[in-house]
Amino acid sequence: MTTTRTAPGAPAAGANGGITYREAMRAALREALAKDERVFLMGEDVGRYGGCFAVSLGLLEEFGPERIRDTPLSESAFVGAGIGAALAGMRPIVEIMTVNFSLLALDQILNNAATLSHMSGGQFGVPLVIRMTTGAGRQLAAQHSHSLEGWYTHIPGLRIVAPATLEDARGMLWTALADPDPVLIFEHGSLYTLSGELPPGAGAVDIDRAAVRRPGSDVSLITYGGTLHKTLEAAGRLASEGVEAEVLDLRSLRPLDDATIMDSVRRTHRAVVVDEAWRSGSLSAEISARVTEQVFYELDAPVARVCGVEIPIPYPRHLEEAAVPQPDDVVAAAHRVVSGDA
Repeated sequence: MTTTRTAPGAPAAGANGGITYREAMRAALREALAKDERVFLMGEDVGRYGGCFAVSLGLLEEFGPERIRDTPLSESAFVGAGIGAALAGMRPIVEIMTVNFSLLALDQILNNAATLSHMSGGQFGVPLVIRMTTGAGRQLAAQHSHSLEGWYTHIPGLRIVAPATLEDARGMLWTALADPDPVLIFEHGSLYTLSGELPPGAGAVDIDRAAVRRPGSDVSLITYGGTLHKTLEAAGRLASEGVEAEVLDLRSLRPLDDATIMDSVRRTHRAVVVDEAWRSGSLSAEISARVTEQVFYELDAPVARVCGVEIPIPYPRHLEEAAVPQPDDVVAAAHRVVSGDA
């Protein structure tokens, strides 16, 4: 059955010169398919259409329909097929169009992929990689734009990563495929047109550690994915106003790299968590709790959070922008924490 769910419009790849995030992801897919014949990609529109966000464009022609497989519009069915293939020794990569639709496969992900190794005493691993788009910022409204990755970080047995840079878009996939357990890769939709240069020989990267993207001494800004670049913009503005903010890119959302997070907070003595997801029951709440549990006496101010407004993501651009963290919000939160007004 040919898929008919239309792609939520993706700008042309490579429009800004250099390599784009989308192209870096495609290069990672191409490398994995070329290196290991057990690797195959399946999902809605990944073949003839080239992927809902054009990530797999051209791979069907290069690798053929046995390895680039269009699936019916049934997330539960094709994620289940991926789990079965992984159990049989293959290395499937399953693409789900958006995180909202992944909820249709939640039973497969939670009750099968995440638990089979535990329930079999380690006899059956599920080396499955699931990629999906997350986040707002593209006027795709409430059924395509939420940030639900925090829900998946609640589940033991899953590894959750969020590449926010070209290097991580290029390098996380191969490392994920080598993991014996299921790995979910969350790609923020606003990043697909991010462009720049990759160093020669760019390849696999670790998926274990957070990274300091900007050093600073006054406050730690802890974030990931689509909000990393907004946070870096905020840090630049804070520097011009006399506040040196350290920007921490989590990269791995489960497990969290507690050591790097706490080292940063010990240096700055203040923390602001920036998370596009809803505030209640969120990953930002988990990070805030861990900071309080582990380095409470290092803090000079309560941990602050900048999160998405707790409403379905609106369609009008001005309302969508108002519903998710912006650099102005991060700057204001940092100033409150540093001044002691938090």
